[in-house]
Amino acid sequence: MFIPERSRARWWLGRPVLCIACLFTGWLLLGSCNSPYTPRPRGYFAIHFPPKKYRLFDQPGYPYTFEYPVYARVVKDSVFRGGAVENPWWINVDFPEFNGRIYVSYKEIGGKNRFDSLVHDAFKLTGKHSEKAYSIDQALVSTPNGVHGIFFNVGGDVATSHQFFLTDSIRHFLRGALYFDATPNEDSLGIVNNFLQEDMRHLVNTFRWR
Repeated sequence: MFIPERSRARWWLGRPVLCIACLFTGWLLLGSCNSPYTPRPRGYFAIHFPPKKYRLFDQPGYPYTFEYPVYARVVKDSVFRGGAVENPWWINVDFPEFNGRIYVSYKEIGGKNRFDSLVHDAFKLTGKHSEKAYSIDQALVSTPNGVHGIFFNVGGDVATSHQFFLTDSIRHFLRGALYFDATPNEDSLGIVNNFLQEDMRHLVNTFRWR
């Protein structure tokens, strides 16, 4: 449709709202082109944790006792690297709800199991994760029950973030390591690792030799 010059001016002046809307829309489009893109962080499923409650592991014949969570179960271990375990006192503390497990190995000090060699092996096993770890923290363990050792916290996408060894330096040596049946990922496993770390520390603090 052809509009004369005077009529055209009156046509635009009669539609101020339309002009403002067009200018505002154009400004938004130009501004959106220059705004930086911020990726949304990856989310994970919410996990509901059971209340902390413990019971005593005190089986006849075992050279140790300790408390463990009611939502865990203690299973006797019979296989180590495809072969038989060294003695009948190796166990696993399973957490079925979290697909996690504390592997517990026990050795009697003496003969081929020299105390300094056992300590060296414990540090060596923890150090195997150093390639993917950004930190390895050590905390000394010394309880009123005469139990001594070291608790390890390993930071990074590692197979096991929490390990420990306990000993009386004369007869007993025990090592524990928490593993998950999942791909190592510090972000996704972090909240579960922290929850079960409390249980591992409770196990250590209530541990007794027989």
